[in-house]
Amino acid sequence: MTKPALMFSGVDKTFVSGKRSIQALNNVSFEIKPGQVTGLIGPDSAGKTTIMRVAAGLLIPDKGCIHALDLDVLAEPLAVQSQIGYMPQRFGLYEDLSVQENLDLYADLQNLAEKDRYQRYQQLMQITGLTPFMNRLAGKLSGGMKQKLGLACSLVRLPKLLLLDEPTVGVDPVSRRELWQIIYQQVKDEGMTVLLSTAYLDEAERCSEVILMHEGKLLGQGKPGDFSHIVQNRTFSVSSKHDTPRQLQKKLSQNKNIFDALIEGENVRIVTRKNIQGKKQEINTQLDLAKEFNVTPTPPRFEDAFIAKLKVTDNKYSSVSIQPHVMQEKEVISVINLQRKFGDFVAVNNINFTVQRGEIFGLLGANGAGKSTTFRMLCGLLPVSEGSVAVAGHDLRHASHKARNRIGYMAQKFSLYVNLSVLQNLQFFSSAYGLKGKQQKQRLQWALETFDLKDYADANAGDLAIGYKQRLSFAAALMHEPDILFLDEPTSGVDPLARREFWQRANELSEAGVTILVTTHFMEEANYCDRLLIMADGKELAAGTPQAMKQLASTEFNPDPTMEDAFIYLIEKRNREAEQ
Repeated sequence: MTKPALMFSGVDKTFVSGKRSIQALNNVSFEIKPGQVTGLIGPDSAGKTTIMRVAAGLLIPDKGCIHALDLDVLAEPLAVQSQIGYMPQRFGLYEDLSVQENLDLYADLQNLAEKDRYQRYQQLMQITGLTPFMNRLAGKLSGGMKQKLGLACSLVRLPKLLLLDEPTVGVDPVSRRELWQIIYQQVKDEGMTVLLSTAYLDEAERCSEVILMHEGKLLGQGKPGDFSHIVQNRTFSVSSKHDTPRQLQKKLSQNKNIFDALIEGENVRIVTRKNIQGKKQEINTQLDLAKEFNVTPTPPRFEDAFIAKLKVTDNKYSSVSIQPHVMQEKEVISVINLQRKFGDFVAVNNINFTVQRGEIFGLLGANGAGKSTTFRMLCGLLPVSEGSVAVAGHDLRHASHKARNRIGYMAQKFSLYVNLSVLQNLQFFSSAYGLKGKQQKQRLQWALETFDLKDYADANAGDLAIGYKQRLSFAAALMHEPDILFLDEPTSGVDPLARREFWQRANELSEAGVTILVTTHFMEEANYCDRLLIMADGKELAAGTPQAMKQLASTEFNPDPTMEDAFIYLIEKRNREAEQ
């Protein structure tokens, strides 16, 4: 192909929700070159999913022209759909069907001839690593394996154009890397064109080109490096011998000369408001930083440019300002020989750890490692098979209801009531936590103002963008001012702006004495934790500070690994040892 694989020209699309009118796409025009991976990037509500659905002929735009593979999408949607593959954010796997049965279903839907299926299935299972699991129910697969199966179903009949809407959300770094290998293999071997949206900006840098969207408008298109010129001479790495990374980030965030501050390993990466050049002391003087801060220029990344282009507020967000109960216990969570069995399957196998008051403790692991099962036991939502768990001084086997009154919980998947409004959800959860009268009214007002939800108070929770769903879930978990906060992959799928907002508030809670236990697949977030436990197959793989984890993975070829490098190294080392 020499013509564009996908072309938008002056496309508009508006949605009406109640009394609100939302322009999802506003005069959007772009072209995608064939035979490459193009990234679709933007914050929540930028219009990325709408672009995908319009391109696939699943939505009709209000205005404009769309051509895919030289076909008019509006005039010939069925012809377009017969030549493209589309994997939406929530891919339609049938969890009560096996891997084989899901493939058969999608082969039927895509009219793949019976004689061609066996060979195609073999190819797909080989590149996804799912060959041993053909007879396993899709619902029994790990998150990463489900995404691989979803991708395989999209590729059953080899498409010329593949649309992937955030395919790596909710999967661990190992699975994320494997998904990218599959995608690039298809581009290289088959000449496929891929349009891929993602909330992970390190993935954007792997794309040949990126399309940057914001509030339904196209802000730019080009190679990832083309965007970084706006932050040239504005990106630095800062270290201090006297502060932890979290303390250093807080200080730098309050500096009027600094636009963005992000923890990066033991240092803090900053984006300044203006170009800064000169020797070390000159840089410190221009930034109004004391001599004790070591400031080193660092090359700009796509994420720096993304933040500089889209961040419209200062580093400060509305204070969460909660007042947890005064806890006497220094050791807030104690886990001894914890086990959880489902029949003969041991999901969690003899886990041991403690969490101190005010600590941020990270629980990491590949999909299916047992993190969420451990979380649910600690919250009293799942019985303990063996071992002991004490939370806030209460043994969960005998007094789980007392412990639950001290806990706030934010689930991995949005678990509030989608058919209730934002305000109704907050009213329900505040009542469930025993809040009444004046106290309840004050907390409702606090939640709406602190999390910028006042304009959405009457909107159905299910209609919110993912970033606002996250805010609502966070607010609901904090209504009763808990001592302990359980956060199960709280930033999965949200953009970097929302992640920064979330972690600034989480750090503030920690400083107020709230103990936080968090799981995440986004390894940069592990740097916010005081200590970590990495799990694999229900067992403890490694434990310690983030720096200790990175030291375990330090090699001659990679002496200063990132947290993601360390995670992948430890998981792969464990897999190699298991095979021997």
